[in-house]
Amino acid sequence: MDREVLQWVLLGAGALVFLLACVFYKLTFRLFGMVIIADNAVGIVNKRFVLFGEHRALPDGSLIALQGEAGIQADTLPPGIHFCYWPWQYEIIIQEFVTISENQVGVVESRDGVSMPVGSVLGQKVDCDSFQDARKFLTGGGERGPQIAIIPPGTYRINTQLFTITEEPVLEIKDNLVGVVTTRAGKALATGDIAGPEIAGHNMFQDGQAFINNGGRKGLQEQVMLAGRYFINPRFVTVEPKPMTEVPIATAGVVIAFVGQAGVDVTGESFKHGNLVREGQKGVWVDPLDPGKYPINPYTHKVEVVPTANVVLNWATGRTESHKLDEHLSTIKVRSSDGFTFNLDVSQIIHIPRNDAPKVIARFGSVKNLVTQVLEPIIGNYFRNAAQGSDVIQFLAQRKERQDDAKARIAEALGDYDVGAVDTLIGDINPPEALMSTLTDRKIAEQQKLTFATQRLAEETRKELEQARAQADTQAHVVTAQRNVEIAEFDAQSAVKKAEGDAKSKTINAEADANVLTVVGAAEGAKITAVGEAEAKVIQLKTNATGQDNFALIEVGTALARSGQKLVPDFMTGGADGANGAIVNVLMANLLKESVSRNGHSPELVGSTEEK
Repeated sequence: MDREVLQWVLLGAGALVFLLACVFYKLTFRLFGMVIIADNAVGIVNKRFVLFGEHRALPDGSLIALQGEAGIQADTLPPGIHFCYWPWQYEIIIQEFVTISENQVGVVESRDGVSMPVGSVLGQKVDCDSFQDARKFLTGGGERGPQIAIIPPGTYRINTQLFTITEEPVLEIKDNLVGVVTTRAGKALATGDIAGPEIAGHNMFQDGQAFINNGGRKGLQEQVMLAGRYFINPRFVTVEPKPMTEVPIATAGVVIAFVGQAGVDVTGESFKHGNLVREGQKGVWVDPLDPGKYPINPYTHKVEVVPTANVVLNWATGRTESHKLDEHLSTIKVRSSDGFTFNLDVSQIIHIPRNDAPKVIARFGSVKNLVTQVLEPIIGNYFRNAAQGSDVIQFLAQRKERQDDAKARIAEALGDYDVGAVDTLIGDINPPEALMSTLTDRKIAEQQKLTFATQRLAEETRKELEQARAQADTQAHVVTAQRNVEIAEFDAQSAVKKAEGDAKSKTINAEADANVLTVVGAAEGAKITAVGEAEAKVIQLKTNATGQDNFALIEVGTALARSGQKLVPDFMTGGADGANGAIVNVLMANLLKESVSRNGHSPELVGSTEEK
């Protein structure tokens, strides 16, 4: 057999096997009622008719069969193979599992069940394994219609012929927001209430049945939801995000509660302008909120922000502070006692203590009402009355006194309203133009008069200056002459004094010289005497030792040696003895001559011990 024929034989065999399998499957399905349910699906059974038994038809009003009646069966077929579901009697609807996404919740509506009580809008919660057990739901009192219970994210085997599932997004409240809740189920609100009280045990409205069972009220709720993600049934509650209540720095938040039990006033007899109550009671809370953020329901509580720092209010047209409390205040118009109308700007600084803020709100409702109902009339009337008591010129001249008096009077008046007056300041004063023109002319005339007087005084002063200058010019010569006379007198006196001084000096010098000469002479005499006596003693000793003649010769020889004279003359005459005598005589004569020429006196033919 060739290859092509073999391929055709195999193809035909395969087709035959497929046909046989189909026939077998059909026969098996027909003969045994076999149903195969995939792993991700559930089989919903529709029974076409009932052959035997009492319960052949559904009860009136029912859609789901619980006792084998004809119709959609409450019980479903799980994944797997099932038999005895004959195709002529049963219709099997293959339905994939219900999957709720991660960021979604399943909102359920039931097509069958008991009727809801009058006034109810949501079916009560029944323990039925998240609606996977339809029989348990129906037999446990499940109600027809929208259900209060929801299905969280996940995969479920649900009879979709009984339950309709709709996915809704998970509720998410962002930071710095609160969720204001309104419920559609629960008891009716009590007469006079605007919101239901806070109920415990419902896990922030995620368990609607617990809310109802614990006495929750239908409508606006006092309790708010904080930031986070919640599995909320949108058919049970609606949530409106609102910003958190913020009390800024340098302010206090006074809470006005519209819900709660009737409070008892805590201010006593001294405060008769409103009631202050404790926290949680209806009315104005006696304890204000400090700066910060608070999760407060803006529909059930109102927070009046009261500035606790100094507040400046301007009675000046077109001028307002950032707080806008003085945006409707304008320049004060007054009339003086002399009939003139003029405008003045005033600034008032006030301070509301923190603990007195609730009293201010209890009395006026808001700080803006305090400004319009108290400050505006008090300050306006004070300055109008003050202007009527004086004329314009006096009012201008007494500006500081007016300002001090206004500060004291206004502080006294505001003290009765629990408001401190820090200071009152008068700004621009705008008198009438006609009066200002007259005043200006008067002032100009006065200034001119002063100018003329000043100029006249200046001329007189200049005249006196010229006279003084002339006197000063001659005074120099007078002074010079006087100084010359005085100098001459001083010179004469100086000469006299100098002469007297010279005389005294000479006398003193002479006396000093005489004393010196006397002392020097005495000293010299004593010296000479001492030296002579010493030399005489030396000579005497030498004479005694050598003899008088020999001593004389020795002294002569010594003198000749010192004088440098020639001892032997160039020419000698005479005898020997005569020659010696002549030589000695010549030498002595020369020595005497030199000594006289040097010293002016005859030499002393003496010797000293040192020469020896």
